[in-house]
Formats: sequence, structure tokens, C-alpha cells
Amino acid sequence: MNNPRRVNASLYIEWAKLHSQAKFNLATSGVIPYSIADLPVTIEDIELSGPSLYGYEPLQQALALKCKVEPDNVVAAIGTSMANYIAMAAVLAPGDDVVIESPAYDPLIGIARFLGANVKRFERRMDHGFRVDPDSVDSAVTKSTRLIVLTNLHNPTGASTDNQTLMKLGEIARGVGARVLVDEVYLEALFDEAPPSSVHLGNEFIATGSLTKAYGLSGIRCGWILAEPSLARTMWRLNDLFGNIPAHPAERLSVIALASLERISARAQALLKKNRVMIDQFLDSRDDLEVVRPRFGTVIAPKVMRGSADQLCKLLREKYETSVVPGRYFDMPAHIRVGFGCDSEMLAGGLERLGAALDEL
Repeated sequence: MNNPRRVNASLYIEWAKLHSQAKFNLATSGVIPYSIADLPVTIEDIELSGPSLYGYEPLQQALALKCKVEPDNVVAAIGTSMANYIAMAAVLAPGDDVVIESPAYDPLIGIARFLGANVKRFERRMDHGFRVDPDSVDSAVTKSTRLIVLTNLHNPTGASTDNQTLMKLGEIARGVGARVLVDEVYLEALFDEAPPSSVHLGNEFIATGSLTKAYGLSGIRCGWILAEPSLARTMWRLNDLFGNIPAHPAERLSVIALASLERISARAQALLKKNRVMIDQFLDSRDDLEVVRPRFGTVIAPKVMRGSADQLCKLLREKYETSVVPGRYFDMPAHIRVGFGCDSEMLAGGLERLGAALDEL
């Protein structure tokens, strides 16, 4: 009997599902969950089945309005994870080159490898504030490159990429017939200050996002891909092999949530504003962490200056009932990722324990 095909799974997602839970959980990267009880929804608003073929029309319209595009630019997806998979699968063929940032969100690399692409990397350096250097991207691009992939805001550091830089990446991509995929799920955490999606910069851009991280709405799995219409149609047909017909109750809840997004955003903004003060005060008190502090977002990725990051994570879990993400899952073995979208009391307790563990090391 032949051995089963080896699957390029995500080690980070496996860790997050099996090992991230703790009494003081600073490993979660999104805002605390929003309750369905706080949505203006009744049982009459939910139907088990509906006209969800190539998009549920009310959801397509709501997402288009939110993202300031036409409905034929929108491909609804089951969260940003499936959005990224569909987007990459629509562009990449086995043997193609894909250029992905480093540090990087582990599943992006896993998707590319699963699709049979050759992964090339460009570095986002800490001494440059983890900004994207177009020259570094250009050096990694080949004639076989079909996709350039980055996150904005950057996961795991929260660093932002401006439109001028993105437009340079678009020029690089056009030069070799490639596209640029920008995972914008954390860009939602800029709320009213968020710039227009990168998809507005040209047809070579593909953008993905969801209501998960900034709004605490992960349970309804409302994700999307933004792309030029012909590519969007290709993605819809490709999704016939994966998700096919989505869960209609989630679509209905997504429409209701999008109509209530102003109120949901206000709750998230108030929480993050309060928690960012605590994060800054904690960082100001430590000389054993080095960090680039982003203006926005829900995560930071400090470098552990004494001892090892893995030792710190182990000590936190075993003695202090606290979890942060080991940086090795993001190509940053000397770092940890700390999320601060959690309940403020949990954040205060987790930071107190993080400080104690650092002192012990």
C-alpha cells in the first residue's frame, strides 16, 4: 500500500488550537468575541437555507458597500483563511514562484507549498520598523513569479504598509505578469482611519479580509476576497471544489452584523484604546524586551533580550498559566507575539505574569 500523501499543515494553527488556551490568554490576536445577544437579531431573521449560489445577494451588496467596490469585485469566503486559499489557488500553479514576506503568518507559506509553488522570501527587518522594502521584494522576484504576498497590517508585528510602497509592488508584479495578494484582515483595526483597500490600486491587486480580528465576529466566518471581476468569477468557480454553498444562517448574521458595524466598531475601539495604554505602560517598564510599537492593530511582537523566547513561553504556561505565541511560528525565534484584544482584566493579569516570568529568566 502506498503511503498517504504528505500534507503541508500549519504548525502554528495546530499549536493555536491545541496549546494556546490558558487562564491568561495573550496568544489570541483578535478582539474578544461579540455576543449574538448584542446583535439586533431574532429567530425570524435566520433561515437554514437560501439563494446562496455565487454569492448571497444581500451579503454581496453589503460587502461591496463596506469595501467601496462593485459587487462583482467581491467573492465571499469562510473567513480570511479560506479567502487566502481561494485567492492563491486561483493564481498559482505547481512550479510557479510565489514571493512571501518574512516574518510571515505561517498558513500563507503552507498554502503556497500545498499548491506546489516554489516559495521565495523577502525580509521585513526589525531595524527598519518591519516596513516593506520594494528593493528586497524586487530581488526575490523571478520571471516565474506569479504572486507576491504580504499582510497589512503585518502579522505578527502590526507594522503598516503605505500606498506608495504598495504601488511599487504593483509595478514589480506587472513587470513579470504577477499579482499582489494583500491580507488586510488587521487593517480593519484602523476602523475609521483605515485607507481604501489595496484592490483600488490596480487590477494586479487582490485583497482579503474578514470581520474576525477587529470586531470579535469570528464565529460567523464572514470573509471576502476583492479582485477584478474576471478573476473574481474564476474564484467563485474554484470555490465550487471547496466550500460550494456556505452556511446560510452565517450569511444572514453577516448582513445584520455589517449593518451594525458602527456600534460593533465603537466597542472594539474603546477596548483597544484602554488596552493599548496598559501595553505601553508595560513596555515602558521593561528593558528586557525590544519592540517596534505599531500605531494600530491588536498585536505586538517583542524581542526577548535575555534568555530564550521558547524558555519564556514554557515558563509562562507551566508556572504562570499564561500564553503568548512563540515567535518561531512566524520566522522570529527570538520573539513572542502578544495579543491585546482580550478582556482588560485578563490583559492586566497576563502582563503582570509576563513581567514575573521575564524577571525569573
